[in-house]
Amino acid sequence: MSNGYQATTKVYPTEEAGTLSITDMLEYFEQRGAMRVSDLHIKIGAPPTYRIDGNLVKLKGITVTEEMAKHLIYPLLSDENLEKFQAQHSVDCSYRLGSIQFRINIFKENDGICAAIRALSMDIPLLEDIGFPNTAWEDVIQRKHGLVLLTGITGAGKSTTIASLINQISQTRACRIITVEDPIEYVFPQKHSIVSQREIGRDVKSFVDGLRSMLREDPDIIFVGEMRDPETIAMTLMAAETGHLVFSTLHTRDVAGTVTRILDYFPAGRQSEVRNQLSLGLAYIISQKLIPKKDGTGRVVAMEVLNNNYACANLIRTGKIEQMYSQLQTKTKNRPTEKMITMEKHLAMLVKADEIDLLEAKKWANNINCFVDAMKQV
Repeated sequence: MSNGYQATTKVYPTEEAGTLSITDMLEYFEQRGAMRVSDLHIKIGAPPTYRIDGNLVKLKGITVTEEMAKHLIYPLLSDENLEKFQAQHSVDCSYRLGSIQFRINIFKENDGICAAIRALSMDIPLLEDIGFPNTAWEDVIQRKHGLVLLTGITGAGKSTTIASLINQISQTRACRIITVEDPIEYVFPQKHSIVSQREIGRDVKSFVDGLRSMLREDPDIIFVGEMRDPETIAMTLMAAETGHLVFSTLHTRDVAGTVTRILDYFPAGRQSEVRNQLSLGLAYIISQKLIPKKDGTGRVVAMEVLNNNYACANLIRTGKIEQMYSQLQTKTKNRPTEKMITMEKHLAMLVKADEIDLLEAKKWANNINCFVDAMKQV
């Protein structure tokens, strides 16, 4: 409850479900499952809208007024976060209801207060259920050092995949795991490993501050929620070079774009140094997308996987990023130095397995010509 607003106050009238509170709206995620209902958007001038299997679906009801928006959104904020929102006009926070953790961004826009609410199931899925196209995950969880990057657009399931990897490590190895997140999404149980999770704004000021202090806290495994700026990227690469297994995320659509994005954060005079650091520290890049299933029962993951073997490291070091795709196409065998795959090949495999529709796969392919070739070869 924040500033006198209560989460159970019923304020939004609908045609079919009666008058709803924000608690009622959030309980719908648990009824349908967070893997299918991923988001809720509350905006003045529009009905509350869910994202179901990747598509926006509006509630059948009136448009949200300013007073309704306050009654629906403010209960999700602590008094401290409400003060921050009123001062800065934007705030990130988390909220727990039942078995689901919600990641929330509240902001002001042209019509007033607005909220984007993302559901994260507290039940971390098994790695076997994530949908990897090969056994690259087995190598990742056995690694002692190196940088593992999960990339993709917002809502592509990056956090879920990382949580599954870290949780598997925690179950099987005695490690010191420290995370810095904005906000905390999945809460890791204490198993064989000791896990500390820090939230930006609550426990630490920034990713850079969290990383700086983390390196003095004897971690084996580090999770940096997002690499947002050059200083965070530089410290993340240094942590991977100095004997830690580091996980992080970027909003890029493919492997080559990920390497290019990292380099673009730095001025031309530093790019040679960063290429060298990345070639030495990078272990895996996993770029993923969530594709609607053919039978309409949810979404399935499609991945592009780069294993940074000697050849890939050399391409990164010499700046021949455009040649990396050929490595993804050819180094596909089940060997420690291979286990790579292109997004187009994984999409073709999912089409052949009758999990996704051919036309849907074409929409999500990064390169339509490579996808056509992959369909002929699978």
